[in-house]
This record gives sequence, C-alpha cells and structure tokens, in this order.
Amino acid sequence: MLSVVIITFNESHNIERCLLSVKAVADEIIVLDSYSTDDTCDISRKHGAKVIQRAWQGFSPSKNYANSLAQNDWILSLDADEALSEELQNSFLALKKQGLVTASFKRLPNYCGRWIRHGGWYPDIKLRLFNRQEMEWQGLVHEIPKSISNKSIKSILLKGDCYHYSYYHISEHYLQTENFATLSAQEMFKKGKKVNFIQLYISPSFKFFQMYLLKLGFLDGYYGFVIAKISARATYLKYYRLKQLQSATQTI
Repeated sequence: MLSVVIITFNESHNIERCLLSVKAVADEIIVLDSYSTDDTCDISRKHGAKVIQRAWQGFSPSKNYANSLAQNDWILSLDADEALSEELQNSFLALKKQGLVTASFKRLPNYCGRWIRHGGWYPDIKLRLFNRQEMEWQGLVHEIPKSISNKSIKSILLKGDCYHYSYYHISEHYLQTENFATLSAQEMFKKGKKVNFIQLYISPSFKFFQMYLLKLGFLDGYYGFVIAKISARATYLKYYRLKQLQSATQTI
C-alpha cells in the first residue's frame, strides 16, 4: 500500500495536474496545506485527497509531519508542481506488484513553458519513494530523505520522468533564489562553515561557465542562458549572506 504525500501553499495552478497523475498509483493521498488562500484545498478534496492544514514549519519538519499522517509506511513524496509521466506511473504500478522498495526517478524541468534538458538540470534524480520507518527528511533547504539509523539504504532508478513545472515566470526564479540563498547561508553558518575569496568571487563565474558551457546549457537557448545567469547569482548571494552572518557574529 502506498501513500502519496504532498505539501502545499497556494498551489491551485499546479495541484490538479499533480493529483491526476498519481490517482492510479496512490492508495491514499495526503495534502498538508499551510493555510492557502486560494482553491488548493478545494481542488485537493475534489480529487479525493485528505487535506490537513498546519502552519508552515519549514521544509523537512513539514514533510516529516505529513508523512506521519499517512496510513501506510511506504511514502511517495511529491511537490505540488510535479506530475508523474505515464511511463513513470506504469513504473510505480509495476513496482507495487513486485513489492515496494526505495526508489528514485528522473525529474524533467519545465521552465517558462520550455523543457530544459541541459545545464545540469536534467536528469535531476530525486529519491522520493521510501519507507518512513527507515528514512526521514533532513535539511533546511534542498532537503533530502536520509536513513534514520544511518545505515546505507539501496535504491533503484525507475523508468520515466517526473515533470517539474518549476517556474512560469523568470521573476519567480529570482524570488526563490533570494529565499534559498538566505536559507542556505543559515544552514552553512549553523554548520560552522566559513566563506573564502574563491567562493565569494570566483565560484559564481565558474557556476555560469559550468552550466552554460560545460553542461551545454546553451543548447536550451535563451532560457539556458537565463538559468545559468540566475544560478551564478544564487551562488554569489549564498556566500555573501554567509559572510554577513559571520561579520555580524564578529561584531557582537
């Protein structure tokens, strides 16, 4: 038995597509909503999801709490802006017949209406099927499932893509970059990491060079350039804000 778990906040433009893609796979759908002000909850209930509302506690705490609400130990964790391709749905159905195991899939991003296959954005392999008795979400930002007991857990890679409708407008990418840079800096600061000259001034340029040229981002055209540019900016912001946190501590 498989529970699909989704966390949401104002995802009325995405959630229906996500729910329709998991109906054939899920034995139960849990939506943990952070008090959306749009139709997210109504749409979710219309498609048979169990909706629970709770104030936002952060990515990992919210996802772990949502997992605890499920009736089944096997969890397929998705974001509202994701949807299983038909091939990936069939992979999950076949796996359910064989017996569920920890599994990953490839994520194909859609950026402003265009599929992005280069620049390091694809294949974006994500581990999303796991047993909640064995794994939990960890990390302040870019959270990942990790073994609770620290034992190594093998996973398989399923056939088929998970479509990721990442950004509808470039401005959304800039905004998320601001938020994630702050969270990343906070996480590094808590771990006692220090910023150096290379990270602050060289790493952003290398990030652009790596994504746009080495990883063939230019093959994605204009949006390949935009993604590489914003990613370089995100790298700079992350280390700049870490430096700010360090400076603030030194002046106290």
